[in-house]
Amino acid sequence: MMDNNNVFALTYPEAKNIVISGDIHGDFNELVFKLCIQYQMTDTLLIVAGDCGFGFEKKEYYEQMLRRNTKRLNQANNRIVFVRGNHDNPAYFDGTTFKHKRMMCVPDYTILQACDHTMLCVGGGISIDRKARMEAWEKKKVKHGSDSNPNDGISRAYYWPDEPPIYDEKKMDVICSAYRIDTVITHTAPSCCELQTKDGLIEWAADDPALMTDVQAERATMNQLLQRLQTDRHPISHWYYGHFHQSWHSDINGILYRMLDIMEFCMVH
Repeated sequence: MMDNNNVFALTYPEAKNIVISGDIHGDFNELVFKLCIQYQMTDTLLIVAGDCGFGFEKKEYYEQMLRRNTKRLNQANNRIVFVRGNHDNPAYFDGTTFKHKRMMCVPDYTILQACDHTMLCVGGGISIDRKARMEAWEKKKVKHGSDSNPNDGISRAYYWPDEPPIYDEKKMDVICSAYRIDTVITHTAPSCCELQTKDGLIEWAADDPALMTDVQAERATMNQLLQRLQTDRHPISHWYYGHFHQSWHSDINGILYRMLDIMEFCMVH
């Protein structure tokens, strides 16, 4: 919940394990099955590092998904926190729109505390296929009609213009004065550990002139975040992120950067 300084902070004293997952792209049932049944994890806080899949369906769809999975989560005493990706409607990530005991979408710059870790979550990223997504949604609206005034107040879409990560200096001032961050969870990544092969990006940029500039700005935002945490001497040991649909890790200047593939789980020790 909001602390005294207007920072969204959640503490999980019951958690005995922390797991980070890569993109799930709407496969919520599979996520819960993997956590509770396949891996038989209990007393676990699972954090999805973006591209959860909120916004492609009506809000009731996600409420039904929660009801379908609550029993398994209750029995295992597991909780799931969702961080915003580029394939998520930011409207869900305000800390109140999708907020339940077992599942919750958190705002950018949320602090999570569990298992003696203090974790900073910052969502957002650029969709390199954004032009195709906008065109596909326009075609769908023509064919099926728009739900621009839905009953739940949240319009569906395939793309959200406010998808990029934002560097919030005021929030960072508060966080740096009140917390010591040891783990960072974002959707995209600083430029030191981004995906090296850019074939897909170059392909999409041929038809989207502003794409390269916007992707560079996205990385610059993450670089700002990293620089601020280093300048204020936070004891960061791990940085987890998804977005690139590949598995990779590297120790760079004392921080272990961990790129998670789709539905890849990684334990935080």
